[in-house]
Amino acid sequence: MPALLGVAALTALSSCNSSTEDTDNQEPQNNAVLRFSAIPDEDTTAQAARFQPVADYLSNKLGIQVEFVASPNYGASVQKFSGGDIQLAWFGGVTGVQARQAVDGAEAIVSGQADLSFKSYFIAHTSTGLTKTEDFPTSIKELKFTYGSQNSTSGCIMPTHFLMEASGQTPQEFFTSAFGFSGSHDKTAELVNNGTFQAGALNFKTYDKAIASGKISKENCVVIWETPTYADYNMTAHPVLNEQFGEGFIAKLQQALIECDDAAALTALKRDKLVKVNNETFAGIAKVMEKVNFKK
Repeated sequence: MPALLGVAALTALSSCNSSTEDTDNQEPQNNAVLRFSAIPDEDTTAQAARFQPVADYLSNKLGIQVEFVASPNYGASVQKFSGGDIQLAWFGGVTGVQARQAVDGAEAIVSGQADLSFKSYFIAHTSTGLTKTEDFPTSIKELKFTYGSQNSTSGCIMPTHFLMEASGQTPQEFFTSAFGFSGSHDKTAELVNNGTFQAGALNFKTYDKAIASGKISKENCVVIWETPTYADYNMTAHPVLNEQFGEGFIAKLQQALIECDDAAALTALKRDKLVKVNNETFAGIAKVMEKVNFKK
C-alpha cells in the first residue's frame, strides 16, 4: 500500500510539474520587458528619475515589466529604437519620423494635446536691442546664433524651415558667421541669457518654464519671434511589441496612454493630456526634413 501511495504521489508531482511547464510554454510573454526611452531635450543627468513614473504607470496599468533606458543624445534614441534595444520612445517630431522610417511597421500612437499645435521661439539677448515682431527677424543674420540639437524638431529643423521660407536661403547662406548647436533647449536658453550667443531658437515650453523658475530672465533674454504651429512630440511603438506581449498589445498600450490621469506620469512627460495620433499626423515634418540639410 505505501508503494501505491508513493506511485500516486509521484504521478501527482509529475502532473503538477508538467502543468507548470505547459503554462510557462504558453505564456512566455510574462518574462518579456517593455523598454522605453526619450530624447534628451533637457539636462540628461536626471533622465531616469524623470521618466520612472511613466514606467511605473504603464507597468501597473498593463501588468507587465517596464524599464526606462536613458539616451545620451537624439541620435542614440533613434539608434536604440531601430536596433531593438527599446520598443517605445518619447520622440520629437523629427526623431519620430527617423525612427519610423528605420523600422517598418513602427507606429506613432500618442502625443500631448499641446503637441498638435507646438511652436518655437526665436530669442535674443537684450544687448542686441531686438524686440518682438510679427515678421521673421532677418536682422539675426549678423548675430552669433545657436540652435539646440541638430535633430531637434522645435530647436532646429522647424526654425530652419521658417528661416528658409522667409529668406529663401539655407542657414549656411543666411548667417554671416558660423552658427552653433547647444545640444538642448535649456542650454540654448542659458547661452543666450548669459550672452554667450546673441540669439537662438528653442521650444516655447522650455523658455516659458525657464522664465517661471527664474533660470533665465526676460530682462536678459527676450522672445523676438514665434513660429507658426506644427505637430511635434509623440510616443512611437515598435511593432515587435505585438510579438512580445500578444497581438493587439500596441492598441492596448495606446489606450492606456490616452486614459492616463496619473499626475506623476503626465508631469514626467510635461503634458496635461495625451491624445491619439498616427504616422500621418507627422507627414508635414517628414516633408520639411527633405529640404533642411546641414551637410555641406
